[in-house]
Amino acid sequence: MGAGEKKNACSVQYRRPFGCAVLSIADLLTGETKDDLILKVYMCNTESEWYQIHENIIKKLNARYNLTGSNAGLAVSLQLLHGDIEQIRREYSSVFSHGVSITRKLGFSNIIMPGEMRNDLYITIERGEFEKGGKSVARNVEVTMFIVESSGQILKDFISFGSGEPPASEYHSFVLYHNNSPRWSELLKLPIPVDKFRGAHIRFEFRHCSTKEKGEKKLFGFSFVPLMQEDGRTLPDGTHELIVHKCEENTNLQDTTRYLKLPFSKGLLLGNNHQAMKATKESFWITSFLCSTKLTQNGDMLDLLKWRTHPDKITGCLSKLKEIDGSEIVKFLQDTLDTLFGILDENSQKYGSKVFDSLVHIINLLQDSKFHHFKPVMDTYIESHFAGALAYRDLIKVLKWYVDRITEAERQEHIQEVLKAQEYIFKYIVQSRRLFSLATGGQNEEEFRCCIQELLMSVRFFLSQESKGSGALSQSQAVFLSSFPAVYSELLKLFDVREVANLVQDTLGSLPTIVHVDDSLQAVKLQCIGKTVESQLYTNPDSRYILLPVVLHHLHMHLQEQKDLIMCARILSNVFCLIKKNSSEKSVLEEIDVIVASLLDILLRTILEITSRPQSSGSAMRLQFQDVTGEFVACLLSLLRQMTDRHYQQLLDSFNTKEELRDFLLQIFTVFRILIRPEMFPKDWTVMRLVANNVIITTVLYLSDALRKNFLNENFDYKIWDSYFYLAVIFINQLCLQLEMFTPSKKKKVLEKYGDMRVTMGCEIFSMWQNLGEHKLHFIPALIGPFLEVTLIPQPDLRNVMIPIFHDMMDWEQRRTGNFKQVEAKLIDKLDSLMSEGKGDETYRELFNSILLKKIERETWRESGVSLIATVTRLMERLLDYRDCMKMGEVDGKKIGCTVSLLNFYKTELNKEEMYIRYIHKLYDLHLKAQNFTEAAYTLLLYDELLEWSDRPLREFLTYPMQTEWQRKEHLHLAIIQNFDRGKCWENGIILCRKIAEQYESYYDYRNLSKMRMMEASLYDKIMDQQRLEPEFFRVGFYGKKFPFFLRNKEFVCRGHDYERLEAFQQRMLNEFPHAIAMQHANQPDETIFQAEAQYLQIYAVTPIPESQEVLQREGVPDNIKSFYKVNHIWKFRYDRPFHKGTKDKENEFKSLWVERTSLYLVQSLPGISRWFEVEKREVVEMSPLENAIEVLENKNQQLKTLISQCQTRQMQNINPLTMCLNGVIDAAVNGGVSRYQEAFFVKEYILSHPEDGEKIARLRELMLEQAQILEFGLAVHEKFVPQDMRPLHKKLVDQFFVMKSSLGIQEFSACIQASPVHFPNGSPRVCRNSAPASMSPDGTRVIPRRSPLSYPAVNRYSSSSLSSQASAEVSNITGQSESSDEVFNMQPSPSTSSLSSTHSASPNVTSSAPSSARASPLLSDKHKHSRENSCLSPRERPCSAIYPTPGETSQRLLFNHIGDGALPRSDPNLSAPEKAVNPTPSSWSLDSGKEAKNMSDSGKILSPPVPPRPTQTASPARHTTSVSPSPAGRSPLKGSVQSFTPSPVEYHSPGLISNSPVLSGSYSSGISSLSRCSTSETSGFENQVNEQSAPAAGPGYSGPEEPVRKESKTPPPYSVYERTLRRPVPLPHSLSIPVTAEPPALPPKPLAARPGHLENGTRRTEPGPRPRPLPRKVSQL
Repeated sequence: MGAGEKKNACSVQYRRPFGCAVLSIADLLTGETKDDLILKVYMCNTESEWYQIHENIIKKLNARYNLTGSNAGLAVSLQLLHGDIEQIRREYSSVFSHGVSITRKLGFSNIIMPGEMRNDLYITIERGEFEKGGKSVARNVEVTMFIVESSGQILKDFISFGSGEPPASEYHSFVLYHNNSPRWSELLKLPIPVDKFRGAHIRFEFRHCSTKEKGEKKLFGFSFVPLMQEDGRTLPDGTHELIVHKCEENTNLQDTTRYLKLPFSKGLLLGNNHQAMKATKESFWITSFLCSTKLTQNGDMLDLLKWRTHPDKITGCLSKLKEIDGSEIVKFLQDTLDTLFGILDENSQKYGSKVFDSLVHIINLLQDSKFHHFKPVMDTYIESHFAGALAYRDLIKVLKWYVDRITEAERQEHIQEVLKAQEYIFKYIVQSRRLFSLATGGQNEEEFRCCIQELLMSVRFFLSQESKGSGALSQSQAVFLSSFPAVYSELLKLFDVREVANLVQDTLGSLPTIVHVDDSLQAVKLQCIGKTVESQLYTNPDSRYILLPVVLHHLHMHLQEQKDLIMCARILSNVFCLIKKNSSEKSVLEEIDVIVASLLDILLRTILEITSRPQSSGSAMRLQFQDVTGEFVACLLSLLRQMTDRHYQQLLDSFNTKEELRDFLLQIFTVFRILIRPEMFPKDWTVMRLVANNVIITTVLYLSDALRKNFLNENFDYKIWDSYFYLAVIFINQLCLQLEMFTPSKKKKVLEKYGDMRVTMGCEIFSMWQNLGEHKLHFIPALIGPFLEVTLIPQPDLRNVMIPIFHDMMDWEQRRTGNFKQVEAKLIDKLDSLMSEGKGDETYRELFNSILLKKIERETWRESGVSLIATVTRLMERLLDYRDCMKMGEVDGKKIGCTVSLLNFYKTELNKEEMYIRYIHKLYDLHLKAQNFTEAAYTLLLYDELLEWSDRPLREFLTYPMQTEWQRKEHLHLAIIQNFDRGKCWENGIILCRKIAEQYESYYDYRNLSKMRMMEASLYDKIMDQQRLEPEFFRVGFYGKKFPFFLRNKEFVCRGHDYERLEAFQQRMLNEFPHAIAMQHANQPDETIFQAEAQYLQIYAVTPIPESQEVLQREGVPDNIKSFYKVNHIWKFRYDRPFHKGTKDKENEFKSLWVERTSLYLVQSLPGISRWFEVEKREVVEMSPLENAIEVLENKNQQLKTLISQCQTRQMQNINPLTMCLNGVIDAAVNGGVSRYQEAFFVKEYILSHPEDGEKIARLRELMLEQAQILEFGLAVHEKFVPQDMRPLHKKLVDQFFVMKSSLGIQEFSACIQASPVHFPNGSPRVCRNSAPASMSPDGTRVIPRRSPLSYPAVNRYSSSSLSSQASAEVSNITGQSESSDEVFNMQPSPSTSSLSSTHSASPNVTSSAPSSARASPLLSDKHKHSRENSCLSPRERPCSAIYPTPGETSQRLLFNHIGDGALPRSDPNLSAPEKAVNPTPSSWSLDSGKEAKNMSDSGKILSPPVPPRPTQTASPARHTTSVSPSPAGRSPLKGSVQSFTPSPVEYHSPGLISNSPVLSGSYSSGISSLSRCSTSETSGFENQVNEQSAPAAGPGYSGPEEPVRKESKTPPPYSVYERTLRRPVPLPHSLSIPVTAEPPALPPKPLAARPGHLENGTRRTEPGPRPRPLPRKVSQL
């Protein structure tokens, strides 16, 4: 018991409340599986509220309950299973293997199955009210329940406490402590069998449970309730208050007769015995609920079933039937029906109408979804149990009565109920008639037929009425039509098929045909037709032929209005399903006749309508039309498949006028075009597509005859013929007919069944085209594109049939206009778009060419025809190449090259501007993708050049919106500038900035003008501040027939990527052409390579030759600027190949070492719209060994000068490059380097055998001596800057320099070396083009010669601690240009074959052009280290020649040929000093401390273009120099300012190097006291013939004019974005002369400008010693 109760052991058991747990399964119903859910157990705070604890927990009324303990709970897992119980048993059989209990719903389910048997009584023990019974405290009440049958025996095991619990014979309630008003609310199920129900009752016994030691249970009362009432009704559902009858503990309740006579419910006492009611204060409440399929609680139902016992109540019972619950009726369905037909047989006259209404009510009750499954019960009843043989008369009579009154009745709800039930009414009628016939042998048959006919006549009349007003009539018509088709099968049981078909046809034919009938009625009419077509009646051919016209009539009506298309499609589908293909039955052919005549036209119109409707009306509508389209298409194809020749002939004959036929043909051709659309069928419906195409081509073949017969000659109709051709073309082009894409087996099957339908249609096109005659002109050029598309299909037969049509078109246009420009234009336009789509191949190109050439052989216009065919063929070649290239994944040179080829073809050969612009933008996109920004800018520039700065409106095109021409050009300019900026081609961007700024300025658009000027300024900043890499250039030859047409057997020069060297470039090319073979030599291939069926690549590096030298030769121009002009706007490239001619001298290979120099000229300059351009012209020149030697020395001298200059101007971070270069030259010379040239060319044998080389030999000697001078000055500079740890190396170099001089036969430099080198009178040999004169005009005009792009003029001067007091003041003034080049700073030493081997002029491929004994030479930075490998075949590393000078043009060289004999070398010691004097070249490399230029002949003229003025240093006067003009034309000398420098204190200069000089003796500690500063003079001009007699000796006191003259004209930067500029030879920069020692010069003193303190110790030497005439030498140039 509870708290405070005694805990003594007790043998008696009773139930007590402990706890309650509740779980919500809402989450489970959403589909989430819940595993291991914990149910917490709660207990009541107050025991009396136990009955509602679960509701309190659900409502979360926490104050009324609490947890039983922290760990108390139940763990459960739940799973939701879907399906009925049988399905679940099958699918989850493992679940049922563990004794699962199945709980049925409390009450009936929504659908009651006919065979379901159930008889469950649910009793809820609610509560009780009891007295104390003389006790001071309330009782502890326990209720015990028994089920007692009529005999008094207790029924065993019919009390169920819950699912899974074993049944019990008695029930004990739980006990509430001391509670006289206990509430239990316990629900029990009593599954009592029906046969035990009658007479049984439930007894409740009440006991007090003692808490004493014995634990006794004392009986103090009981209640009972019978399960069935006396009239047969069961205990009604609801709550019952039972009387508690008091009794003693020992009362015997076994004898039930003693208490069953007593009242059991207080409800029965209310009207009978009020006293008894008052006497019994104790009550007990229960709630009952019966769920039974056999027992009823309804008295009306029982009264009806027992109608014979109360005949007077029949009318009332029939009326009350409609009020009875449907579940009660269906439970006793068979009994109820027997009852109704029994009453009808009893008195049909009196009860006929009532029974009919009741029957209608029951029939319609079964239409409800809840009782729908009871229809089979009724069907079974009709077939097996129904016995009303006479019922049909009354049923027909009442039904006709109702139908006749439909049109008059105001309220039609009941009539509609009757019409809704007509199916089962007819079933009863038919079954009743059959029973009657069986019983009577078929009597009254005619009478029955007449009744049915009359009934259907009434129906037809009712159906033919039009609804006026409310529409109730139309609703009744709709109700009848919806259920009428179900009657057909019943009528067929009694009537012949034809009879029923006629009845139905008459009935359906009576429907109103007006279009404005109710939409709902229209839909029901159509549904009725649909059910008719689906019925058994329609499947019979005989009845079908009768019904078909009425069906087609209604279909036609609906299709015409485009209403209920889905239903129409379904009906049509069913109609065609019954027509068998290839059926020769007469009925089928007749049906096809009827369908074609009635439906073909409207069917075509319907397909056109639904396929042309806008698809924006919602996805549901779209799907609906899509489904419908498929249905109608299938129906059309099915109909056309069934049509025979006779049908087609009848169809064509049925058109009364040509207009009708024309409309029909246009309509059917349009529909066929729709059927061919790819989206018409799902992708994988190949068979369906093939069937459709087979039907289409068959139909087209029939209709083409009608076209020929009716629409040719005077009746010609362009529109219908055009529609025909258009259909034929798209038919052939269908993807599903391209058999080449099928697998071999699939292709074979298709060909076996259908053949190649493309060829069939192609032949038909050709045939129809030939029939056109002169009308062909209507289709030229419109059909060229479509026919071209057909011919591109890879089907040989089709091509052979169709290509000749183009000849026909050319012929007809030639007749009309005298040319075939239209044909040509259309062919070219369409070819591009079609081939870019992947159509066409090489075979087609050859076939096109051969067929048409053969066709036009005999034509008068053959020549122009051949031209057209050739043009189109060439275009195909390029388009095929372009397509193949575009298939590649990454952007490569092949794609770009192919696009360039096609772009140029469109512009130059076809003049197709729009296509040209399209390909410009395709090329632009390719460049952007490959990050070729400079090329992208040049490409976009092509379009920009087509536009003007005008306000002409331009249409929308590509990605450009509609705008004015000015706006588009502005947009293009900005895009081009941006790309030039990204490609670091800032100079070109500046040009465009200026152009667009002019436009802004002209429009006063100062805001944009300001932005543009700032952008221009930023580009200038980038030029000066940012590093630019100089690309390498490579020559690539593509040989062999396997290359695309635009590459085949052509050679190109390609601009490499940044940091890309020969090996990387070669690998890239081999990756782009994986099948190519790299050729291992640089020779031109022979014809066998050209014609080989392979790919050969020949690759080697080439040297760019800048066309304009002006900027490169100008002094003071930073290298950042010059670097642009070295590698931009390049048209010409050079490649040298060394070879030995004659016998090779093993002792001295230079005697026979010739160089083959190849110059390549491109069609366009690089960079441009592509990274490579084709070579337009090549020139090959052979250089003799002597010329080669001269060029090698010139280049090496120039390299030395450059490095020395860079070192002086502090442009090198370390001195290593200079050290390496000096070491290479000196060490090589000591070991026989330069001496090899002496041995080769200075020997008597060579001079005698080559008398023509006298000047060249002299030039070579001059260069050798010049090199010695440069080396000496270089050693002086080196001594100044060399770090301490490299002093030993410097000493070694100085020592070796003596050895070198001795090897050259130079002990002391004679007077001949004093003068600056001059040129040979007849000009330098070819290889000496680099040389440039460097003389000054008498008037001091500055003439700037060309110089190396990397040579830095020495302007600023620095002092050296190693110089003497004399020289240090001068050397301290040496200044250098502030700009520095990282390329020079990063030079690293590396071994080389010779100091003379790394020469620029000898081309990248000259690997050894110096004596073989040479050991070392300097190398440049890594950038240049790999720039000149030995082409594809010799990729080994060697010194870069990028810093070497570039030879000038031939026209420049010719200017030197006017130099007179006075410049020849002289060695006669008897000549006077003035006679020996030569024209010295003032130079920044002068060995004289204060060396000034000599005065030359007064008659000298100067050729000098204007030069930008330079600031004059005011610290010293201008220098006066002289130059002699090469031109005899008289011209006033021009005056120009010459930059003056602080003169050296040394007045007289030694012409040679003193052998005991501290530097040369290795005494580096005392410095190079004899070396003076390097003076710089900026001179320019061409060397002229020197008149020796006119050059007077200058006295030591001579001084020149001091007034500086500035020239104001300035040459603009020579770059242009747009075109190649052919410029005149530009002035050349000054040379670098060699500084000499401080010993007195052998020549007469040079005139010096008057200046204070220019003599050391105030002395001056006045008489120089005699000296021989120096050898002329040529200064190195760019």
